Amino acid sequence: MNKEEAQKRIEKLKEVISHHRYLYHVLDKQEISDSALDSLKHELYKLEQQYPELITPDSPTQRIGGEPLEEFKKVEHTLPMLSIEDVFSEKELQNWESYLKRLAPNTQFEYFVEPKIDGFAVSLTYKNGLFVTGATRGNGQIGEDVTQNLKTIESIPLKIEIPEKNSLPKPIEKRIKNLTGKGIIEIRGEVYMEKADFERFNKELEKKGEKPYSNPRNLAAGSIRQLDPKLAASRPLKFLAYDIVTDTGQVKHSEEHQILPDIGFKTYKGKTSKNLTDIISFWREIAKKRETLPFQLDGVVILVNDNSLFESLGVAGKSPRGIRAFKFSPKQATTKILDIKVQIGRTGAITPIAYLEPVQVGGVTITRATLHNENEIKKLGVKIGDTVIVERAGDVIPAVSQVLTELRTGKEKSFSFPKVCSICQGKLVRPAGEAIWRCPNSDCPARKRENLYHFVSKKAFDVEGLGPQIVNQLIDEKLISSASDIFKLKEGDLIPLERFAEKSAKNMVEAIERAKKVALARFIFALGIRHVGEETAIALSNHFESIDKLKKASLEELQAVPDVGEQVSKSIYHWFRSKQNLEYLKDLRAAGIKILAPEKVSKRLRGLTFVLTGALETISRSEAEAKIRSLGGNPAGSVSDQTDYLVLGSEPGSKLGKAKKLGVKIITEKEFLNLIC
Repeated sequence: MNKEEAQKRIEKLKEVISHHRYLYHVLDKQEISDSALDSLKHELYKLEQQYPELITPDSPTQRIGGEPLEEFKKVEHTLPMLSIEDVFSEKELQNWESYLKRLAPNTQFEYFVEPKIDGFAVSLTYKNGLFVTGATRGNGQIGEDVTQNLKTIESIPLKIEIPEKNSLPKPIEKRIKNLTGKGIIEIRGEVYMEKADFERFNKELEKKGEKPYSNPRNLAAGSIRQLDPKLAASRPLKFLAYDIVTDTGQVKHSEEHQILPDIGFKTYKGKTSKNLTDIISFWREIAKKRETLPFQLDGVVILVNDNSLFESLGVAGKSPRGIRAFKFSPKQATTKILDIKVQIGRTGAITPIAYLEPVQVGGVTITRATLHNENEIKKLGVKIGDTVIVERAGDVIPAVSQVLTELRTGKEKSFSFPKVCSICQGKLVRPAGEAIWRCPNSDCPARKRENLYHFVSKKAFDVEGLGPQIVNQLIDEKLISSASDIFKLKEGDLIPLERFAEKSAKNMVEAIERAKKVALARFIFALGIRHVGEETAIALSNHFESIDKLKKASLEELQAVPDVGEQVSKSIYHWFRSKQNLEYLKDLRAAGIKILAPEKVSKRLRGLTFVLTGALETISRSEAEAKIRSLGGNPAGSVSDQTDYLVLGSEPGSKLGKAKKLGVKIITEKEFLNLIC
């Protein structure tokens, strides 16, 4: 092949490779295999090696090149890359709109909303259509030149070209063609890594004995700031465009999202609306499916759609007035520990509780968080007055996960774990091999109080209207001291109490009367036997079918029950051999309790294990779990290789990612309802 033939072949190969890059990275289509595309790139490389003078900056072979840099050069942004002010609630968003209307009265605002990818912001500059400079945000005014690293990302075109078939309005098409012929076009967007790629990359690091990255954003940012472009090239990075800085004739921001795919960039279409109600609906919709999206999101970006109006609103501080990031409820937040106190549980377990300055975590205001046990306090090194990171463990129980020691002032106080019970003054014990201190006194008023809370709770006797506050009132008025006393209450006992009147007293007595009929599983759970949770209580109920059979069961018989191990069986066995507990059972029966034998279970879901994640819309979690059990299935709390189905609610948690990794079948709430109905 002579030089002229090689030049024609090179141009054709570049055109074809560019076409397939566009299909794959912009349109999510693939017409040829990866290996076939690699073969075309290899042919191009060999021809260019044969004729180096034919190599051009837009050649796909130039994505990886050059020696490692000693340092990054500084780049001044033509237009500042400003930050976006965050809002965390619908109220804050509405306040922002009111603020805009004060700035521009009698103006009809139109908004554009798009997902906010948790990535690394960069700016791309194209001169005469060719990618010449890529820069980080830096301080907003001056960034770093990371061009060589950005060239390694396949979803960033090395040359802006308009396909023959495009949807661009003619004036905009003409303007872009002029700019790509002679001029500058600047594009901004996020470098990111998809969640699946991130997990694979971390696994490879762990195999090599290296420390994995904490999240995709850190890995993306770290990759772009590598001085050796070959390191960036070895990492599966992607680019999503969200802004055209250059005037290409666009009047609205939404038009930029229509233009970007036609000039070679992947983007997200977003939504346009003249009212915030639609925008908030979009936010909720994205929040529901955020775990199913391939990239990490931390909210949505909402901005005034009219570009001229957006500019006229100006900047306040370091953020434009016409844009806000509406964040999803954080799973973590920082706050201060005001005090540490211990809580005594129904089994005597002593749990240290951190009392906090109020903070929003996961959409809920948190004022207290668990510190678990003495070992955890020592491990965290936590002190009263510390600034800490609080998270909702498993999206439910608030916990302190980290202490920010660098924010200490010297006024913080160490916490000494108590050695005696603060209520009964009994000596606390810590059994060998356990991390938890306990009050061993079964007559401890605090333990008895917690046991009563447990007894009337939703999963136990479920006495309507009888919550901890009323229980406390009844104890303080000396109307009850044990569970059996609850069933002896009369209207006359309740009417004199604060917050009670004739009708409310009558309703309470009727609710107590209804609760006297209780399913065996609920009754077992209500007894508060250590290590016996809801699932174990159901298993015991189905196996023994009566409290008398359970009471007489040997250790061997107890261990024959599925999921009842040695420790649990010993706890049950010894509970039923305590004189005090047998008297307790006798008193409950004397109070009129009728224990209902378990219903015969349908076998439709027999042997199938279900895990629920996120919020269900048409059925509560407890109702869904009860239905699974009634059909012979097993509702589990965590995903494992034994899980058959993951039921997907709105705003699912980390269980979704684990289910995908293990290949567990994921079904929607509608599909789940079809299974159980």
